[in-house]
Amino acid sequence: MQSPNFETYIFGNGTISACYLNTTLGVPCGQGSVPVIGVDARSVGDVQATVQFASKHNLRLVIKNTGHDYLGRSTARGSILLWTHHLKNIIYEEAFTPDGAPSGETYKAITLGAGVQWYEAYDAVEAEGRFILGGLSAGGSVGAAGGWVQGGGHSAFAATHGLGVDNVLQFTVVTASGKYLTVNSYKNSDLFWALRGGGGGTYAVVISATYVTHDRFPLSEVGFQANFSSPEIAKTVITEYIRLHPSLADAGWGGYSYLSAKDILFLYVAPNISLANANATLDPFVKLAQNATGGLAGAFTRHYDSFYPWYKATFGTEGQVGTHVELASRLLPRDMAENHAAEVTDVILGLEGGAAINFISGGAVSRFDPDSAGLHPAWRKAVAQARQRLRSKLDILDRLAPGSATYYNEATLYERDFKKSFFGPHYQRLKSIKAKYDPDTLFIVASGVGSEDWDGELNCRRH
Repeated sequence: MQSPNFETYIFGNGTISACYLNTTLGVPCGQGSVPVIGVDARSVGDVQATVQFASKHNLRLVIKNTGHDYLGRSTARGSILLWTHHLKNIIYEEAFTPDGAPSGETYKAITLGAGVQWYEAYDAVEAEGRFILGGLSAGGSVGAAGGWVQGGGHSAFAATHGLGVDNVLQFTVVTASGKYLTVNSYKNSDLFWALRGGGGGTYAVVISATYVTHDRFPLSEVGFQANFSSPEIAKTVITEYIRLHPSLADAGWGGYSYLSAKDILFLYVAPNISLANANATLDPFVKLAQNATGGLAGAFTRHYDSFYPWYKATFGTEGQVGTHVELASRLLPRDMAENHAAEVTDVILGLEGGAAINFISGGAVSRFDPDSAGLHPAWRKAVAQARQRLRSKLDILDRLAPGSATYYNEATLYERDFKKSFFGPHYQRLKSIKAKYDPDTLFIVASGVGSEDWDGELNCRRH
């Protein structure tokens, strides 16, 4: 797992089963939550056989590709693992037509096997002279056709091209009964709706995902950092920073940042915006920050001819693994940024250790129909995602926008009402679709659709 805390298992009496890198502890190596047996699937047939075997013998089944998961959904104590990591097929088509669609409906599209990671997808799309909206992480090691898109799929370029769920054209899947289905707007459209934001590992095993590709574009990058010598200076700068986001989102900007009472830093990108325009857009904020901090603020700008060299320069490092991580998050509605920036700043500055803002919504994300996919509709009104590592601070985050949603893929297992936070008004529809395609609940994950019908271990039904 990316986060090894999910490899451990804590018994009711507080004892732990796990293996430790530090062998000098003298603690026996235990299985923990790592599955006891697994199938290295290399074909659709392998997946079908595994699903049917697990169903026949009433086994707890978990699906894993890369292990990038902040909720530990791709592992479980005493389970059988279906490992899709080696389903690496990649097919690019200049005129792709979804199955069942009119012959005139074509796209320049790429089909990615369940095991393809974003660095592989980016290489393939670059070879075709195209751009694909995808996940951004160190080394590009997140899976391109799995939990990323099934949870929504955010990106720094979402304000220009939408979320992953807005760019996927078709899936192929294996259902709980072992059926191999094509899923799109014309075939099994209800399942297509659910797979786009309704949560990974819940409805079927995804074998492949087909995405639309886009024309290449030039982009400008702005990096900024400032240090604060007092709480008052921090509030002045961060309040103005929060106010920037609606207009930046409308212009297609996106990126990532870290904020605290001591400092702020961010890296933002803007497609199809010249370096001169990028500088002009952020120059007033940079000057305000420099004046407020007495010169303890600065920015840099760079221009790139296309996405790929920017991605290689920014994320072309080894993947992020080996760190114990738990997250809590909330989507920040546009209204809060526009009209209540000072209140948002107060909440952020009240978070011990600071917070991160993933600026990955607004713009094009808000222009898609909220009901076009199973994704929580609050995404369409959000402008950013506040993320904080300490679960005890979830109540503080709720002050940003009571009743707001959270990004299922970057969330906490300790939500008071996961149905509301992760799925909102779409929950009952998602649950009925799950019942149709997975009537015996073979696919069950932590805080996933239908999980409330099971005990805390997800091994025994509550009724």
